[in-house]
This record gives sequence, structure tokens and C-alpha cells, in this order.
Amino acid sequence: MFQQITILGPGLLGASLAMAIRENSLAEQIVIWARSPESREQCRQQGWCDATFATPQEAVADSDLVLLCTPVNTIVSLLEKIQPALKKDALVSDVGSTKALICNKAHQLFQETSATFLGAHPMAGSDQTGMENARPDLFKGAACILTPLPDSQISTNQQLTTFWKSLGTRVTVVTPETHDAIVAHISHLPHILASALCSYLAQKDSSWQSLAGGGLKDTTRIAAGDPDLWKQILEQNRNEILQAIDGFEQQLNVLKTALTKNDPQEIHSQLEQGKVYRDQLT
Repeated sequence: MFQQITILGPGLLGASLAMAIRENSLAEQIVIWARSPESREQCRQQGWCDATFATPQEAVADSDLVLLCTPVNTIVSLLEKIQPALKKDALVSDVGSTKALICNKAHQLFQETSATFLGAHPMAGSDQTGMENARPDLFKGAACILTPLPDSQISTNQQLTTFWKSLGTRVTVVTPETHDAIVAHISHLPHILASALCSYLAQKDSSWQSLAGGGLKDTTRIAAGDPDLWKQILEQNRNEILQAIDGFEQQLNVLKTALTKNDPQEIHSQLEQGKVYRDQLT
């Protein structure tokens, strides 16, 4: 699909993308930029990396597709750095978990250039981070949300849609603002709840921890995610997350009230509603 693809940030998502691109023959050349010399050296030893560069500007210069796979609070500054160095008609995208701030800033940066930015968010990942945990099938079966701005070209949307479908994802297209509202509920809120539950239990008798079964481990797995990365996500999507928390508090209070009133019918109704939703998750 592309002569050359540049990946900025070969962490879990970036390295998994490089593996999947190579496995599916989507680029002749895969170029990597990593901040540290050690990471660049590690990349050079991998079969999915054809070249590395010490600066993001050098890494993007000849690429048809540039994918920013760094933490969300670094994406805007990276866009500012690479924009003057981009190849004519280059397509630039990202994998960030928040979109409104990033896409709106990108729109300002790219509106006077031939290069195009189109936001993307593959709903794939792990509580494990880093290149060492990357795998080429990470995106297979996952949803991928594209967030074009109103003036995005149809051909560009189709090109990135084809790219992500080639990696095995199910592509959905929404506005950046709608994306942030959705993921605040289905991704960011669950992480907050898992973390809050673990923080609460950490204040209890430490001997309880050894008695926990699989239910607690399954429920709180995502709380093991990198706190620094998640802090950035929560800060960037703060308003939407606060609304999600408000909605959840109301729902939790319904169940609390049913327990307070010893209302078995309402208790069962709440549990049944939860089971139906969980059973429908694919």
C-alpha cells in the first residue's frame, strides 16, 4: 500500500504496528524513530525495521504514511516538529486515546500544507507496555475509530480505512468529539473504576489479598496499566470522563438504594441488566 511508512515511538502499539505492517506486506520500507539510542539500536536488530533515525524530522522526510505512536501529551509537539519536514501529500495519523485536542491542533498545522492528518484510535492494547510485549496480531478483531475533520478528503479516509482493515480491525468513523465521549465511557471509565477499586482494597487488611480469586483479578486487570500514560489520558479527556463518572455514580446509587431498601426485584433487575450487556460484548 505504501512505499515507506514511518513509526514514531516503537512501544507496544508502535512495534506491534511495525510487525503487522511487515507481516501483511503493507510497505516496502519501515522507518522508526525512538527517543533513546538504546531503543533505536534494539529496533535495528528486528526484522520489521529497515532504518532508524535520531530525529523525527529525518524519519518522516521520505514517508508516504507517518504514524505517531507516542503518549498523548507528546503528539501535538511532535506534529509541530515534523510538519515542515513531511513529504508532499504525506498522510499522517496517530493511535492516541484522545482525539479532540490532537485533531483540532493538527487541523491548524496542516490546513496550509499538502500533507493530511487523520486521527485514528485502535481499541487494542495491554496492561503490559514496551516493545518487548509487542505482537503482530495485536489489532486483529479490534475496533479502530477514525476521526476525520469536516474538510477531510474522502480518498484519504478510504486509504486509512483500507490500511486498518488490512491489519484485521473493524473500522468506525466518528468526529473527534464523539470519539472522546465514547471512549470516556467504554475505556477510560473502566480503567478509573478498576484503579479506584484497587486503591480502596489496598487500605484493607493486607492478608485479604492472598484470598482473592479470579473474579477480582479479571475485574482489575487494567489497573496494572502505566500510571503515567493514564494520567495523560485522563487529563486530556477530563470533561468527558467527569460526565461518565457522574452517570456511573447515578447507576451505582440505584443499586445501593435497592440494597438499602432490601428490594430483591430491583437488585435482580440491575444484575440482569449487567449480565445482558456483558454477554453481548464481542
